[in-house]
Amino acid sequence: MSRPPRHRLVPTNVAALAAGVSEATIRKWVSRGKLTRYGIPGRSEFDIQELTEIALQRRG
Repeated sequence: MSRPPRHRLVPTNVAALAAGVSEATIRKWVSRGKLTRYGIPGRSEFDIQELTEIALQRRG
């Protein structure tokens, strides 16, 4: 999978707000393979489009 465009990447705290979950849940999703983590060690970033899709599935 290629890296999404820079403008679509958000830090963990914004990812949690966008998905309506805690930052711990974001980290759990990454460890379970449900969400892709981008960034460098110490700076996780997530694709806002991928988060939106997950959030919509959870509400559906």
